[in-house]
Amino acid sequence: MKTVLDRAKSVHFIGIGGSGVSAVARLALLQGKRVSGSDQAESSTTEELKRAGANIYIGHRANNLGPEVDLVVYTIALADNNPELEKAKERQMPLFSYPQILGEISKEMYTIAVAGTHGKTTTTAMVGKLLADAGLDPTVIVGSPMVHAKSNLVVGKSKYLVVEACEYRRSFLQLSPKILVITNIDRDHLDYYEDLADIQKAFCEFVSKLDSRGTLVCAAEDERLRPVLAHNPGRLVDYRSFASLTSTLKLRLPGAHNQWNAQAAAAAGSVLKISPNMMKRSLRSFRGTKRRLEYKGVTAEGTVVYDDYGHAPAEVRATLAALRELFPEKHITIVFQPHLYSRTKLLLEEFGTSFVDADHTVITDIFAARESLDTSIHSKDLVARIKDAGGKASYVENFMHVRDLLRERELRTDVLLIEGAGSISTLASSLVEVIP
Repeated sequence: MKTVLDRAKSVHFIGIGGSGVSAVARLALLQGKRVSGSDQAESSTTEELKRAGANIYIGHRANNLGPEVDLVVYTIALADNNPELEKAKERQMPLFSYPQILGEISKEMYTIAVAGTHGKTTTTAMVGKLLADAGLDPTVIVGSPMVHAKSNLVVGKSKYLVVEACEYRRSFLQLSPKILVITNIDRDHLDYYEDLADIQKAFCEFVSKLDSRGTLVCAAEDERLRPVLAHNPGRLVDYRSFASLTSTLKLRLPGAHNQWNAQAAAAAGSVLKISPNMMKRSLRSFRGTKRRLEYKGVTAEGTVVYDDYGHAPAEVRATLAALRELFPEKHITIVFQPHLYSRTKLLLEEFGTSFVDADHTVITDIFAARESLDTSIHSKDLVARIKDAGGKASYVENFMHVRDLLRERELRTDVLLIEGAGSISTLASSLVEVIP
């Protein structure tokens, strides 16, 4: 059966530069459709899509929707009064959010969904590569470009769909998984969820979408997953039982968290009868995804620079622990841009103890993203918490000032980690490319 995307001839994407929306836009282009889209700012993603044939608009305006458009796909990050969204409703056009269009695709395929608060991007990419290496020719949609594929989308010819399943606003409930991988559950997106119990409730709903022939892959002994297990109507595979398989591997990605990601991927592979030897070969050669502890290069001063998307306390802690594993005797500095006022405020205590493996922490202004200014929380509050926990920390208003600190040798370090989910992603490349 054809999906709504298959039937469309001209698709307009609102928020086309986003990690998920851009993948579906690439899929539409590969299907030979006319593609247009808009975003608030230019990015490497919008430039790539433009080169691939998409008509890109910078800024949201009602007249961006051409008369030929017969399907509109939009990011859930949009405001309700977005002019393009309003125009599409006025014209009574077929209108799908990114989670909804993904759900439409998922219904028609054998879906392996990878969910979890942390690690789902890397694990999704691992599972996708594993299936591809085993000759299963999957379609893969993931939240960050995969190094081996140089894209966040791989289009296969088989029935298999490997997809990253985001819990924000319960988006993943649109999917119809046959195999559901849950890496972990933690407190996050507290601007939407009330508390951990509310998050667990969403995961319970997702697990209940499996049928009796479906499979849940998770760490069965994880206390936070206990409520979820009771809602599983199908088979259970404990990914920690694959520790012996991954412990003998020399993964290219450091850190205990990547061992767990590999275990989850191997567990999913076992459900599809992929041989242990094939899984070992595939995981051993996995090179990661963009902005997940991504090596960027070396500055003129000899500082090694890494870039990472982590924006929650557990992610910061895991990434720094992995770097410390790589550089046990080196001086490590992290430049962290907090993401969202709500996350910074509600997880302030956890953040305060997350920088223990850094010799020096630089905190920049909070990246507001979808939120309005909240004067009850400031980056200086986080600096104070880090110091209270025994760490060395300082505040820099503009993260680009870090370039000047390095150039003027006021900031001396062996390893520099650029961390955050906001605009700070531009800093790492500029440090390597711009500093003379």
